[in-house]
Amino acid sequence: MSYSKYKRIFEKEQKPFAYLDKDLLDKNISEIIQRSGNKKIRIASKSIRCKWALEYLLDQSKQIQGVMCFTAQEAAWLAEEGLDDLLVAYPTYSEKDIECIFPALRKGKTIYLMADLDEHLSQLQSCAEKENITIPICLDMDMTTTFPGIYFGVYRSSVKDVKTADRFFQKLRQCPNLRLGALMGYEAQIAGVGDNAKGKAAMNFIIRMLKKKSIHTIATRRKAIYDLALEYGFKPEVVNGGGTGSLETTREEECVTEVTVGSGFYASHLFDNYQVFKHLPAAGYAIEIVRKPHENIYTCLGGGYVASGTFGKDKVPQPHFPTGCELVDNEMAGEVQTPIIYQGNEELRLGDPIFMRHSKAGELCEHFQHLLVISEGAIIDRVPTYRGDGKCFL
Repeated sequence: MSYSKYKRIFEKEQKPFAYLDKDLLDKNISEIIQRSGNKKIRIASKSIRCKWALEYLLDQSKQIQGVMCFTAQEAAWLAEEGLDDLLVAYPTYSEKDIECIFPALRKGKTIYLMADLDEHLSQLQSCAEKENITIPICLDMDMTTTFPGIYFGVYRSSVKDVKTADRFFQKLRQCPNLRLGALMGYEAQIAGVGDNAKGKAAMNFIIRMLKKKSIHTIATRRKAIYDLALEYGFKPEVVNGGGTGSLETTREEECVTEVTVGSGFYASHLFDNYQVFKHLPAAGYAIEIVRKPHENIYTCLGGGYVASGTFGKDKVPQPHFPTGCELVDNEMAGEVQTPIIYQGNEELRLGDPIFMRHSKAGELCEHFQHLLVISEGAIIDRVPTYRGDGKCFL
């Protein structure tokens, strides 16, 4: 798709707006299914944040099953909307948040709540016992690897090996209202760290080397904790691992039943920086040119949707179309204006759109109430994001 074609499709739309190119999304889905081998695929909702898109993805293949949510309230809402097999990826501690999933559990829905500390289990047990209900839980296993002077991973779970898993399982056996339904280990340093960034050859080499050295450690740890769970008599039906950036390695682990994919479906620009795969930019947004303060400088209204995480240029949205655009280093994408340096061949005028790509997939939807769905050169639908549905979970 070219700038002129995108411009024509959206010529009657008020800017700014966000869009989802269904044709590119379909190609990403097909490639992700191929990359996942024979593993089931669980959708990471934090990278989608649109109920229509979640339902669309689930309808595309029997291999795509279940949703990985980011809060219990989100899971409860999705259950009310008809979705099932929901795994909350982060611990839920507030009593009200825990109790909000109980109506769905009583209706036979499956919602797993995350835990890795004794305090999590005690709180979940207390709430479940009061309501005489059984909560399926998921143990979050830490997949971090360490090297001399390097902590390669994220600060996530306290269950880091068989010894700490053993203490967790001993505590779990004392909680009659909890059931171990799932194990999860997210190898963030493989799945979420690019290894092919432009102009960073030395760093790319180091990251690839650390990834390669981590893969065996990750697989061994996950299998050991899984085997220990079986020794305790637990029978988890789900063993989850990986993310968009680690499908080729996570799928090789025999004990893993499913992989998680989120960002790969929309393909935000952070996911351009991987050596093994290249997905297509299916989601983006457009801002409007409202000024021309200098030759080859076009200033747009708004656009400063910067992603969370470590501070850096990689978290700033990037111009997508027309080709030849770049941000001004000392302004970047701003709260109310974004100047664009343009060295391309299009004749740009006031009112024209500049198409942008967000750094992180789902965070785009926090700034827009709708996604304009396009296919075969036309807008085919206008669907609400979580924000458009009146939802703000985090």
